[in-house]
Amino acid sequence: MKKLFSALSEYLKKADSVLLILCVISTVYGIVLISSATRAYSGGNYLFVQTFSLILGVFLYYLFSVIDIGLIAEKWKIVFLLSVLFIASLRIFGVAGGTGNRAWIRFLGIGVQPAEVVKIPFCILLAKQVVYLSGRRGLGHPWSVLQLAVHFGIYFALILVVSSDLGSALVYFFIFFAVLFVGGMPIYWFLLGGAAIAAMAPFLWNYVLSDYQKNRILAPYDPSIDPTGLGVTWQVNQGKIALASGQFFGQGLYNGTQTQSGAITQQHTDFIFSVAGEELGLIGCFFIIFLLALIIIRCVRIGIRCNDKMGLLVCTGMAAMLTFQALINIGMCLGLTPVIGLTLPFFSYGGSSIVTLYVAMGIVSGIKMRPQPSRLSRYSSM
Repeated sequence: MKKLFSALSEYLKKADSVLLILCVISTVYGIVLISSATRAYSGGNYLFVQTFSLILGVFLYYLFSVIDIGLIAEKWKIVFLLSVLFIASLRIFGVAGGTGNRAWIRFLGIGVQPAEVVKIPFCILLAKQVVYLSGRRGLGHPWSVLQLAVHFGIYFALILVVSSDLGSALVYFFIFFAVLFVGGMPIYWFLLGGAAIAAMAPFLWNYVLSDYQKNRILAPYDPSIDPTGLGVTWQVNQGKIALASGQFFGQGLYNGTQTQSGAITQQHTDFIFSVAGEELGLIGCFFIIFLLALIIIRCVRIGIRCNDKMGLLVCTGMAAMLTFQALINIGMCLGLTPVIGLTLPFFSYGGSSIVTLYVAMGIVSGIKMRPQPSRLSRYSSM
């Protein structure tokens, strides 16, 4: 037993401590911002959930650093089926969250967002499929493209149908695009895919999206959608006021005019960046961007150095997930992108999000610990 603990201790020392430290600093920074954002309405429960999620996340980080994703990929049929069933369960057990989407399952006061959790197996299975198809027919073969499109399409369509969560669905799309691009998909398939999306866009716009979602998408670019500023653009306008009033150094923590008055709805989740801008100024916002950039660069660096195509693609998927969510969330607060309910990774409130992110980063850490090219060979003969 002593040898076992000694071996485990030695193994965990190989985990990427730099990546973990960056994640913890970001989460603690987020907890401070959440404490200010929820102060006006007794946010003790929010702080407890976020702190507990951080502790659980660190534990899972180390746990998933030990787990070889190749073993998960080998059970792809079971993992895929469970992932689909988990998202599909929203049809029966789903409840609306703060964004109005039926994207949450709540049990005994605990909320879980299936689409958030399933991002992890989606990245792993997509990377596994790309490696397998590359070695068998080639990624540009029409049958390979069809298999990949069906794989992604099941997730994307299911999320839209059962929960109307456009934001989460778009994260899956960006992961899919990034993994295929890095995996070596010929450019002409991206062009054909773009043409297919353009052809399907009218159908999606007219029959899938609700009027409220349409207005959310158009609002940043069409002032006539909400000329009074009291409708769908209210949240964004208040966030922009908060950001502008913070100037360089901010109004001071717990002293933001917009933040402490509760004028910004969902300020502890979607608009946490506006809280940072108002109370900590440009310096506070820059520090958030700096931390997220370091985490994303770390993921990319580990992927490039792992000498394993599947490891590279999984790291690409994780980095793409963080990049897309960060860009869209910050863009929402600046009024540059539609408000589609995407949180700022590591900073926004959300137990499911925090735990999922630490699992994702733990997997990246595990890839760094096991850089053997031989892991790729298990898929070349499938």
